[in-house]
Amino acid sequence: MAVEVVMPKLGMAMKEGTVSIWNKEVGDPVEKGEPIASVSSEKIEIDVESPAEGTVLKIAVPEGEGVPPGTVICYIGISGEEVAAALAVEEAQKPEIEKVDPVNEKAESISSVSTTRNRVKISPVARKMAEEANLPIENIKGTGPGGRITKEDVEAAIKNSSSPQTEAKQESSETPVKPLEEAQQIPVSGIRKVIAGRMYDSLQKTAQLTINMKADVTDLISLQKQIAQTVQNRYDQKLTVTDFIARAVVLSLQKHGEMNSAYIDDKIHLFKNVHLGMAVALEKGLVVPVIRNAESCSLIDLSRNIKIIAQKARQAQLSIEEMQGSTFTISNLGAYGVEHFTPVLNPPETGILGVGVVYNTPTYIGENLERRSILPLSLTFDHRVLDGAPAAEFLQTIRQYLEEPITMLL
Repeated sequence: MAVEVVMPKLGMAMKEGTVSIWNKEVGDPVEKGEPIASVSSEKIEIDVESPAEGTVLKIAVPEGEGVPPGTVICYIGISGEEVAAALAVEEAQKPEIEKVDPVNEKAESISSVSTTRNRVKISPVARKMAEEANLPIENIKGTGPGGRITKEDVEAAIKNSSSPQTEAKQESSETPVKPLEEAQQIPVSGIRKVIAGRMYDSLQKTAQLTINMKADVTDLISLQKQIAQTVQNRYDQKLTVTDFIARAVVLSLQKHGEMNSAYIDDKIHLFKNVHLGMAVALEKGLVVPVIRNAESCSLIDLSRNIKIIAQKARQAQLSIEEMQGSTFTISNLGAYGVEHFTPVLNPPETGILGVGVVYNTPTYIGENLERRSILPLSLTFDHRVLDGAPAAEFLQTIRQYLEEPITMLL
């Protein structure tokens, strides 16, 4: 009998998972444990492995479509094996569409259209494209699994809808209408769709304000160079400016506990432990792995943990636990030459620190003009939790640690 492959549950709060990409097509052979698809939830994207050896008999959920955890996304079995029995059970579990007795001819027509629309199988991406093009989905022939309408079917229908009548109207018009430039349409799915939803919700549901400050990190860079060889020899570790920044943030959060918090259900949750999120840019999007109990880490430990989670993120080896529970986040765009920017909160956190690129500038130190290294800092915070003054004091504390780096080693 065909083996069902279901949408995994990636965390207790997961309500829907999306098939980002299929690595196999119907009829392709698979080995047990071989990745057959990538699926994503709110915070993570993982590969789904085949539970058995065999052949892909049917793909039940197309790319870009979201379904609840436990939903069958495909069937694996022996080539030529029927999946009718499994599909029959699946169909039997679907709720029946309630029949409405027509009161008159108009009501009967409306009921018929509504029932037909409910029965049309179409992916969310294809449905949106059809609605934007004002195409009745009942008139589009589906070529996907089970007759499902795919985006390719809608694109073909849009192309075929360009009739000679439309061209005639344009020619007879006094003011010729210039056709819109054709553009490539890329459906938003997978981790990109997750990020889009979370960032939109973040801006809609929080009172975000960003303040900027500059730190003179000349002495910090000098200290980093002085101890580089010792740290390398003793700990086999390379300290970076980012490591010092993370340490300064952790120490500052311990002094300003209101920033190490979350706004949840009209309550401010103050956390005793610092679970530091470090944003990592990947090809598919941004992820925020977490260093738990960062307050108990020395500078060397923090440096080591930052490099470990960054490497795991780039190799797609992060566990669900390593992606959840952060209380404050650092986002560093210095490598891209960015100075000040406006980082967006990672809900439900109260704050996120944006780090820019270090640049050199002439600065007066007393009566002397010196070349100094300046680090731009951007703090976005939730104004519902605290006001501008305490947020500025928190940022000042970070700057003080960075400008007096020896205090982070004591």
